[in-house]
Amino acid sequence: MEGCNFRIGHGYDVHKLVDGRRLILGGVDIPCEKGLLGHSDADVLAHAITDSLLGAATMGDLGKLFPDTDPQFEGADSLLLLKEVCRRLRDEGYEISNIDSTVCAQAPKLAPHILLMRERLAEAAGITLRQISVKATTEEGLGFTGEKKGISATAVSLIYKK
Repeated sequence: MEGCNFRIGHGYDVHKLVDGRRLILGGVDIPCEKGLLGHSDADVLAHAITDSLLGAATMGDLGKLFPDTDPQFEGADSLLLLKEVCRRLRDEGYEISNIDSTVCAQAPKLAPHILLMRERLAEAAGITLRQISVKATTEEGLGFTGEKKGISATAVSLIYKK
């Protein structure tokens, strides 16, 4: 481990569920009667992962790099934002060791979509499937996610610089 510089970052995001929007999580379009409200595609999972990587590298956060006041990011594909952040990390000499993430949603059931989410996120981040974990949970009817008012996600990333 001598000569390696490990850094850990944590990310969190939340978006409100509304009618008339697609539900995109981890780059996967999930069939649902409601979607997440946001300036971009509102992919809370990709946002939490991206923020965890940015935090690990002390490079700010998603809102700093891709502000919701900038019209060029309206409707943006969050996987492309993740890909850009990973490019910037590598330009600074960082590599991703692993990413662990959790989506909190009462509905819809996410288990059937998790493998595809992992595949799409891994591809965007330039890592292998074994380097990324995506889990899903409910809050047993409690809080805003339990009441189906929104969806949240958390992520932890480990990066290193040789």
